[in-house]
Amino acid sequence: MKLKQTSILRGFLSMLYCCLLMPVAVKAQKLNDQIDSLIMTVISDKQGPGGAFMIVQKGKVIYQKAFGKANLELDVNLSTESVFQLGSMTKQFTAVAVLLLEQQGKLKVSDPISKYIPDYPAGDKITIHHLLTHTSGIKDFTKMKTLADIAQKEMTPKMMLDFFKNEPVDFAPGERFDYNNSGYVLLGYLIELVSGDTYANFIQQHIFDRLGMDHSYYASDKKVIYNRAYGYQKKANGYVNKTAISFSVPFASGALMSTLGDLLKWQNALSHNKLLNTTETQLAFSRYKVNNGELFNYGYGWHIKESDGLPVRTHGGSIFGFKSMGVYVPDEDIYVVGLTNCDCNSPTLLTENIARLIITETLKSK
Repeated sequence: MKLKQTSILRGFLSMLYCCLLMPVAVKAQKLNDQIDSLIMTVISDKQGPGGAFMIVQKGKVIYQKAFGKANLELDVNLSTESVFQLGSMTKQFTAVAVLLLEQQGKLKVSDPISKYIPDYPAGDKITIHHLLTHTSGIKDFTKMKTLADIAQKEMTPKMMLDFFKNEPVDFAPGERFDYNNSGYVLLGYLIELVSGDTYANFIQQHIFDRLGMDHSYYASDKKVIYNRAYGYQKKANGYVNKTAISFSVPFASGALMSTLGDLLKWQNALSHNKLLNTTETQLAFSRYKVNNGELFNYGYGWHIKESDGLPVRTHGGSIFGFKSMGVYVPDEDIYVVGLTNCDCNSPTLLTENIARLIITETLKSK
């Protein structure tokens, strides 16, 4: 009799447990459907190039899916393990590399660049801080008409500097914020001068290897990279393979590749001070002022903004055939990443809207 009662009790508790879980599962499925719908408004062609997306909350992946093709010619689907070019999300890694060198006592962000490159024009007035915050005023090489002349050439970092350093400045250092790729190329060169190693090796050894980011690379079209997502552009008559570019041109401003999983390792390392101490981390995620005292919404390698009254850290990237975007909400520990392999599919607004949706759902449940 006791065994029968115990069995009935267990059955009742099991049923009660299922009933309690059911609303949670329904709610999770509804949220997944909402996210799918948002993504498919941007990536509607299932037979075209697409993207991979991930949402993480409090260290737990709550959504991870891939849409579309990694290779159109071979009819290979994208997966959540696909390797994408990051474009300007590279700037996060460059900024952290600079802060690692400061942490090691090898430089200070307040140093003028003339300390390391004595012949750089007005180098005594431009500091590493100016380069990190896009307030240097130097000419952005991506806006130069002669860029096409070097886009497919193998350039050394010094050759890149020589390409833009004698161009007229746009404004005096610290006068205003103006997003600038040349500044981050310069930072990559400084990393090499100070560390005595190449930028690619420094990032590999001091960031990728330390964090177990085994599927992240300095970009290459020659190297065999497993699970590579191929890049596309959309023309009037359909998709075409991306325009070729020498990765030595974007260099430290936009030449890295990665995956969703590796970017989660990266974000976790930043959140838990696995690379930088608290002082250097605070430098990365602070807002700064221009010369007249006005604050602007950029730290070191991240845009520092607000969404629904909460601080957020964001950065996107765009390079031939690829677009990327990462959004982190520190107060709620929410991380949203979107990587696409056609520059016709921008994840920028999409990832911000997904983050906003997750914030809203999180605040509702409190």
